[in-house]
Amino acid sequence: MSRQSLIKLFLVILALMPYELVMAQTGLPAISVTRGAGGSETYTLSIQVLALMTALTFIPAALMMMTSFTRIIIVLSILRQALGLMQAPSSQTLIGLSLFLTFFIMAPVFEKIYQTAVQPYMEEKLDFKGAIDKASEPLKTFMLGQTRENDISMFARISGKKDIESPQQVPMSILLPAFVTSELKTAFQIGFLLFIPFLIIDLVVSSVLMSMGMMMLSPMIISLPFKIMLFVLVDGWNIVMGTLASSFYV
Repeated sequence: MSRQSLIKLFLVILALMPYELVMAQTGLPAISVTRGAGGSETYTLSIQVLALMTALTFIPAALMMMTSFTRIIIVLSILRQALGLMQAPSSQTLIGLSLFLTFFIMAPVFEKIYQTAVQPYMEEKLDFKGAIDKASEPLKTFMLGQTRENDISMFARISGKKDIESPQQVPMSILLPAFVTSELKTAFQIGFLLFIPFLIIDLVVSSVLMSMGMMMLSPMIISLPFKIMLFVLVDGWNIVMGTLASSFYV
């Protein structure tokens, strides 16, 4: 990924941070707020720097909970467990693979956020609150497309909000936990389907060893090369990566 793309991604994630972080006015006497016409507000540089430094701590959580990262890392972890490989690929490899696949999947969303929110804000065509509202629209559309209605209904019922008439009226406070719940469900469903063929190989090998009286020999030692061979012959990485990427565009 080029340096320019990384800078764009960094700016996009910063734009997604909740603007309430810059609304606090107590305990910071150096902060001044200038009110303009039409109710607009302009903050001093100090509070902008404070908001920027605070927002940096939310970047990992935003990346994991508001993108496709959660589904990808869970599926890859289940795949490694199904193959019987405890350390290969390593956790660092899986995280890196999940991260760059997330960039690939979320590229259209990030690009739209950059064009409609980050760039106008940097050109001073939008204020901070307007940039946040614009940035949340494509991200909210993506999250709604991956979230089950029953998950949204559950969190809406728990929060006591009964005035939601359309998906676009769902607030982020409800959409975010519903999105994460749906992602966990989808990840485990894909992981279950991946686990079945490898489980069958383990059962067959175990039955053969039992019939031959080789009960002291671990079935995993014998089944591991067969599972790896099966995964390689069917071009497993191509299938898994293609399935994960296409699952967000169906």
